[in-house]
Amino acid sequence: MTERINKRWRLAAYPEGMVDESAFQYMEAPVLPPGDGQVLVKVIWLSVDPYVRGRMSPVKSYVEPMKVGQTIAGQSVGQVLESRHPRFDKGDLVLGFTGWQSYAVMPGEELEKVALRALKASYALGVLGMPGLTAYFGLLEVGKAREGETVLVSGAAGAVGSTAGQIAKIKGCMVVGVAGSDEKARWLTEGLGFDAAVNYKAHPDLREALGAACPNGVDVYFDNVGGTVSDAAIGLINQKARIVVCGQIAHYNAKNPPRGPRILATLLVNRARAEGFIVYDFQQRFPTAMVELQRWMAEGRLKARETIIEGIENAPKAFLGLFEGANTGKLLVKVGEME
Repeated sequence: MTERINKRWRLAAYPEGMVDESAFQYMEAPVLPPGDGQVLVKVIWLSVDPYVRGRMSPVKSYVEPMKVGQTIAGQSVGQVLESRHPRFDKGDLVLGFTGWQSYAVMPGEELEKVALRALKASYALGVLGMPGLTAYFGLLEVGKAREGETVLVSGAAGAVGSTAGQIAKIKGCMVVGVAGSDEKARWLTEGLGFDAAVNYKAHPDLREALGAACPNGVDVYFDNVGGTVSDAAIGLINQKARIVVCGQIAHYNAKNPPRGPRILATLLVNRARAEGFIVYDFQQRFPTAMVELQRWMAEGRLKARETIIEGIENAPKAFLGLFEGANTGKLLVKVGEME
């Protein structure tokens, strides 16, 4: 039998400012067999996510930073090749934080079975996974979006933003998306049913453009990006508006993030609320949310799009593309094939 070789990426150094390929080191080594209570997983789909940039800096955050030399963090869907854990059998599809590598030996307690068909197993990393759950709880629990309200979503062509906007439409809201190209804006309106979409790069006065798209103001702002987009959006909020702070990708690579408008007076005058959240705050309620997300997909009311990069060797390239707006929908690396 041919020896299996694990290909992985580890953190070479903590990047300062804009991350580049020098932060990553490629390694190869033979695959080890699982021990008692462990499972050998062949990675099929690897999720590439902006939050990983925060873990590449040795600063306090809501999750522990990676250490230099550690395998780059990442969630994946894989296939069990060998199991020494009673809950898993050879051939099972599993979800876990294997990191950026082609094989992983994992404790069984850190894996969960994927109950989706093999051809759609990647959805467990997107619309039926962490991004979909983030959109669900961010919009409905933090944002408290209600029928008839105007919901503005930044980063709307990404995995979380596109799902949040679609859920808002399902709930009877008027939905406006902000994206980084005319093509993405068209996908939001023509493909996903958003009421309007704005290419922020095409408007020198973004607040004016957003105001035209949101003639009744903004009741819920689902913020995935921060930066100048959010500066413009916050000036349009209505009384009792809710600002859902989900991500700030505009600042993730900034050594000294620029100071934007001070928004507390705007919140005060409008009796509005801004709240950050982490999806795992709602972990006990994931099963209930998943039932609804799966039902909406089955009914054709919730759609998914994926941008796929082939090969674990290209994981850093895929990751850097996040900060250039290279993806539409969920960004994935196709690492291997099912056996």
